[in-house]
Amino acid sequence: MSASDGAAEVFPLRLQTARNRRGLSQQELAARTGLPPSSISHFEGGARKPSFDNLRRLANALEVSTDYLLGRVEELQAISGVDMLNRHLKDVDPGVAEAMRRMADLLDQLPAQKKTKNDGE
Repeated sequence: MSASDGAAEVFPLRLQTARNRRGLSQQELAARTGLPPSSISHFEGGARKPSFDNLRRLANALEVSTDYLLGRVEELQAISGVDMLNRHLKDVDPGVAEAMRRMADLLDQLPAQKKTKNDGE
């Protein structure tokens, strides 16, 4: 079985799991993504595979990563804080957007600082 076959088998289950954990019906998820409810049903049933754009829409609406939906990571995780900041940059005042970018840069550096600090101990 190829990696794409594995993703095709995992995707319907992951999509349904994420939708249920968010407390959404298929109709509610469809409304959030702008897709017809029948598409959500087909995706969850394994009858159809989403396009890249629709996969992105589903992940955004469910606040999970595309990697989770495709079975590349095991844990259903909300989008990281940095991703949430970036998602909303277009909707805020330019000064606030710059502050958000700086905050995201600082957050991105935290794991590197911890690793460097621990290596010296």
